[in-house]
Amino acid sequence: MSPGLQNQCEACGTSWVGSIPTRIRQKKGENDMITVNAMGDACPIPVIKTKKAMQKAAGAETIEVLVDNEIAVQNVTKMAQSSGGTVTSEKLAEKEFKVTIQLNGAVEKDTEDAPVACIPDSRRNTVVVIAADHMGEGNEELGKVLIKGFIFALTQLEELPKTILFYNGGAKITAEGSESLEDLKTLEAQGVEIMTCGTCLDYYGLKEKLQVGTVTNMYSIVETMNHADKIIRP
Repeated sequence: MSPGLQNQCEACGTSWVGSIPTRIRQKKGENDMITVNAMGDACPIPVIKTKKAMQKAAGAETIEVLVDNEIAVQNVTKMAQSSGGTVTSEKLAEKEFKVTIQLNGAVEKDTEDAPVACIPDSRRNTVVVIAADHMGEGNEELGKVLIKGFIFALTQLEELPKTILFYNGGAKITAEGSESLEDLKTLEAQGVEIMTCGTCLDYYGLKEKLQVGTVTNMYSIVETMNHADKIIRP
C-alpha cells in the first residue's frame, strides 16, 4: 500500500483522494495502481481528481483514470504530461475511457504547478491519410520504422487531427500485430476518428483482426477528404 496516500484502509485496500474514494489494486511484484473514477464528472473535476492523486502518490506508481468523454481524456492527458508523466489512453466502450499515467519519482512535486484547465475541443477538420504500412520510397523496413514514428508523433501534437483514414496497405496498421496499436488507441480515446477501408481489410484477410477504430467504405473516405480543412499524407 502506498505510504504517501492519506486516509487509507489497510483491510479493504481503499484509499481516499480528497473526499473521493479510489480503489488501489496491488499486484505482487508490481507497483500499486491507483484508480481514479471520474465517470460522470464535469470538467475540470477529472483533472482536479487526477492532480490530487498524482500529488499523493509515492515513488514510481501507475494512476488509472476513468472518464466518460474525449475532452476529459484530452485535459487529463495534457495536465499529466505537463507534470512529466507518461500517458496512454484507450476507449473501452461508448462513453467509457481509460487514461493510464506512469509516474516517476519527481512527478508528484512537479504536479503542484500543473495547470487545472478545462479546454474545449476546438480542432480544425484535419484529416491524415495513410495508404501504406510504410512511409516514403526506398527501403521498406526503414519505411515501417518511419510510419511508426509518424503515428507516435501525431499523439504529441498540440492540435490532434480529427480523422485518420487507412486504406490499401495502410489497413495493416489498424489490425492485429501492428506496432502502432497503442498510439492509435491513445488517439482514438482523445476523440480522433480512426477509419479503415473495409475492402482493403477483406483483401488482406484482416477484417476479423481489426483492433482499433471502425470499418468504412470508399464513399465515406471521399466525403471525409472532401470536407477536410487540411489533408496530411505521410
